[in-house]
Amino acid sequence: MVKVFLRKGRDESVRRFHPWVFSGSIANVQGTPQEGDIVSVYAADGTFLACGHWQIGSIAVRILSFDSDVLAPDFWEVMIRRALGVRVAASLVGQPQTDCYRLVHGEGDNLPGLVIDWYNGVCVMQAHSVGMFRSRKQICDALVAVYGDSLKAVYDKSSGTAPFKAGLELVDGYMYRRPDFRDDEQLVHEHGHKFLVNWTEGQKTGFFLDQRENRELVGRYARGRNVLNLFCYTGGFSIYALAGGALHVDSVDSSSRAMAMVEKNVELNGFTTGSPEAQHYGLCCDAIDYVKNIPEGKYDLIIVDPPAFAKHRGVRDNALRAYQRLNAAAISKVAPGGLVFTYSCSQVVDKEAFALAVFSAAAQTGRIVRILDRLNQPADHSVNIYHPEGEYLKGLLLYVE
Repeated sequence: MVKVFLRKGRDESVRRFHPWVFSGSIANVQGTPQEGDIVSVYAADGTFLACGHWQIGSIAVRILSFDSDVLAPDFWEVMIRRALGVRVAASLVGQPQTDCYRLVHGEGDNLPGLVIDWYNGVCVMQAHSVGMFRSRKQICDALVAVYGDSLKAVYDKSSGTAPFKAGLELVDGYMYRRPDFRDDEQLVHEHGHKFLVNWTEGQKTGFFLDQRENRELVGRYARGRNVLNLFCYTGGFSIYALAGGALHVDSVDSSSRAMAMVEKNVELNGFTTGSPEAQHYGLCCDAIDYVKNIPEGKYDLIIVDPPAFAKHRGVRDNALRAYQRLNAAAISKVAPGGLVFTYSCSQVVDKEAFALAVFSAAAQTGRIVRILDRLNQPADHSVNIYHPEGEYLKGLLLYVE
């Protein structure tokens, strides 16, 4: 195995179990690792520290283990079982009311570079590193061993993730499928609500599981309100608002494919849609332009859940300005006594920076605004205590006078 030696004094973060080794911390490398190879990491004095995947870039090693068990033949099965155990502890497994959850959340499950979502028997996998991509077969075998007959399929959807530099051919497809399962779409339940998930055509793995608990919160506040769901994707927040007793819900997204799925999900849950007079109405247009041009007071609950405005630190300031403009528009337009649920999923924008951007937006409108709740990601999107960067989803529930 290739040995990676760190500079003197640059091993403290690894000793504190942080899962990344940055290229600037490396003194020398004994061997010629290819991207995705498993390498061992040593302190300057030769003390063994960890094993992980070698990669090109500022993060040179993504640590898989602080022991040498990464080479054991049952390593992947052991790690998948540990991840499943967390979901069992969080009461997310074997619950008919909720049969979809995130099984593996990268660093949160000590498997950096790997995401696996469970959709009522279907595992959708995304490799965000070359090492994980090259380990897909072993990971698939581990999923089959852990889930047994309850596993219908394993679908790899890694082609749209990291900018791989190892010359790998990235083609999405099934790595395992039971003979009786031929669909590319699965009906799932979340707190009893029904959703169709299409992993071949949808964004990410097909559904945004990280907003599950926040969607339920919207449902609790929606009764008797006119609701606007911006950046609605397949209508998760909209379904919860309707089920919670909203007078009417408008869903807005620029994707016609997403809007078609919204209509299916609304009808699947027994609500009327397709016209402004129905319980639900979908608008395929730019969400930012829409909220800027609506009359003041038309809605008394607005959900602002945009895609990540900042994927790296170089555009962080631009993203914060975008969050400020978008939230200023929502706060200025919501009816008196209305609510704004606002979120950021940009990892490089921490919760303090996001809260400051929303504060600036509120100040810009001149309205009196209170924070009723601070929102975050659910238990299956677990955060490794030694890797606080994993806490990427943050939100605020605002009351606007």
